[in-house]
Amino acid sequence: MSTEMHNTAHGATPGSNAEPRNDDVSFETADVQATTIYWYLGALAIAVILSYVACVFVLRITTKVAVGFDSPPPAIREEMGSAYEAMPPEPRLQGVPGHGSDPQADLRQKNQSDIEANQKLGWIDQNAGIAQIPVEDAMKIIAEKGLPAVPPAKK
Repeated sequence: MSTEMHNTAHGATPGSNAEPRNDDVSFETADVQATTIYWYLGALAIAVILSYVACVFVLRITTKVAVGFDSPPPAIREEMGSAYEAMPPEPRLQGVPGHGSDPQADLRQKNQSDIEANQKLGWIDQNAGIAQIPVEDAMKIIAEKGLPAVPPAKK
């Protein structure tokens, strides 16, 4: 094991400021030239700008070609104008701007019609003996008499 300091030059005393030396490896400050790096950066910038110009040129040409081959819009769109483009396609959901009704009012109306239908008394088919009775009365009858027996299924 060596007890010698590794950051000192060969033959230098520990207190001196001599840099380490190796006879086989050399380094010169002129090995890296900043002007060469600047030339490469300039060439890279020019290449990026030229590729951007080429992309813009290709985009404009392909846009013109696409417009030339594009079919005209349907006549209905021309008649309706901007109102047609603003509306979503049918069927439209309730609550969407431009829809004719209020979803909360529709729900209240549906619930009211369901309640009225469940409380209705009348004949559905008098010849066949099919009648409609309120749900509460039907539940009372089933609670008193029970459900009719169903014959077992034939195999």
